[in-house]
Amino acid sequence: MQRYFVAPDQFGEHSVMLTGDDAHHAARVMRMEPGDEMIVSDGVARAALVSVSSIAQGEVQAQIKEWLPMSGEPAWSVTVAQSLPKGDKMELVIQKGTEIGAASFMPFQSERMIVQYDGKKEAKRLERWGKIAKEAAEQAHRSRIPGVEPVRTWREMIASIASYDAALFCYEKEGGAAGTGLRSAVGEIRNRLGEEEGQMKILLVVGPEGGFTEREAAEAEAAGAVIVGLGKRILRTETAAMVGLACLMYESGEMGGV
Repeated sequence: MQRYFVAPDQFGEHSVMLTGDDAHHAARVMRMEPGDEMIVSDGVARAALVSVSSIAQGEVQAQIKEWLPMSGEPAWSVTVAQSLPKGDKMELVIQKGTEIGAASFMPFQSERMIVQYDGKKEAKRLERWGKIAKEAAEQAHRSRIPGVEPVRTWREMIASIASYDAALFCYEKEGGAAGTGLRSAVGEIRNRLGEEEGQMKILLVVGPEGGFTEREAAEAEAAGAVIVGLGKRILRTETAAMVGLACLMYESGEMGGV
């Protein structure tokens, strides 16, 4: 069933209104008619099954049939800190990461980053990334839209580590039998947090195409991050983000048991 996110003020006591791109999509792309049903959420606290009552130019009105639980979110809140990759790879990380279950995204700059960061284009880029997260959240029937933060410097990303229960720094030199795997690192974090593990807030840090330098790995570890590998194979930056996130979702019980 089609799902849309709207601003909280678009909800009334018994009805909800779609406007702008959402109204166009419902009316022109999905070709909805009065009586058709969809799910609408404010991305904060309310989600409802609604029935279309009227369609006008740039506006779709719907009546609330049933309030629904906000149940589409993982137990663990995982922020993907992704060093800016080249091309449209960040869009892919946001799209697929949203589908998998990321709570938010933190793009940042690092030493071996290939792309040339242009701060003048940031507002337009953030708008684009936010739209991708919204559309992916609708497709995946998420209860909330993951936030996409402004691009941070390396120092800002490092400073943020202290605000998480755990930070996992993906580093290719930890791959293989001798390194620390993500699964064993999660086990140690669980033991440390004990009963608080159910509300775990994790930062998953992924490097650019050229990987992290030894200095960056050392600085991240000094700031409290756990250096982990994602297996024996070298993954592309966009693949590493998805693999790491999927592994965390599995370990949290998201895939049907721990």
